[in-house]
Amino acid sequence: MNRQVGFTLIEVLVALVIVAIALGAGIKAAGALTGNADRLAQVSAAQWCAENTLTELRLTQQFPDIGESPFSCEQLGRTYGGKLKVSATPNPLFRRVDADVADDAGRPMLTLSTIMGKP
Repeated sequence: MNRQVGFTLIEVLVALVIVAIALGAGIKAAGALTGNADRLAQVSAAQWCAENTLTELRLTQQFPDIGESPFSCEQLGRTYGGKLKVSATPNPLFRRVDADVADDAGRPMLTLSTIMGKP
């Protein structure tokens, strides 16, 4: 009796489909990691922008007026815009300052807050 050993065409096709699905999932995961790394870089740069704006405000040693004012800065070749919101606190000697930073499309990215005292 002559019996041939090997895989049938159906078995080979099923194996190829499984490999294709696994490769597709791997490529999708790699793309998601790349997108997350880009988002992390953008949020880090936006945080630097907010920190620089709040530090500049502290260095002027002036008590900020209540209200909103726009600001912008450039980090890593991108321009970030935002609003500096100054609000009162229960203690009149302190003010809360929020730096809201948005991306190029105007979508909010982060808010960094601090309390400033009257000099």
